[in-house]
Amino acid sequence: MADKKVTGFVKLQIPAGAANPAPPVGPALGAQGVNIMQFCQAFNAQTQDQAGTIIPVEITVYEDKSFTFVCKTPPAAVLIKEKLGIKSGAAIPQIQVAGTLTEDQLREIAEIKMPDLNANDIEAAMEIVAGTARSMGVRIEGREMKKKYVPSRKVAAMLQGKAVD
Repeated sequence: MADKKVTGFVKLQIPAGAANPAPPVGPALGAQGVNIMQFCQAFNAQTQDQAGTIIPVEITVYEDKSFTFVCKTPPAAVLIKEKLGIKSGAAIPQIQVAGTLTEDQLREIAEIKMPDLNANDIEAAMEIVAGTARSMGVRIEGREMKKKYVPSRKVAAMLQGKAVD
């Protein structure tokens, strides 16, 4: 590719195989002057085998309104929810438990995420994914939280069903 001048970057998260000109894709790319249908067709063709999964995509827009895009791996939270079959994490993550991951499941997710993580080895990647899981209220078998959580008065009142100011 000749040295084209980059005029912009667009980062989106789109369901695989389901990009269409409706928001958020249309307005984001339209503002950059990109051919929206051309992007949608290319993205859908590249991601059709992962249908339904949220895929982050980084789009580079050039001066002549052409573009290139790179698909990333799905967010760790999406992979964790898929693995556990849950719709969302816990409302109060440090107290409520949304599910439990095994070490093997954690390793599988870390291996999928490895290309996009800033980790030198699979163990470091597992720690990063474990942090995401903890923030969702998902426990990991064999790993305990390092410090005990003490809820604030507001959270304690919510847990007891009292009105919160």
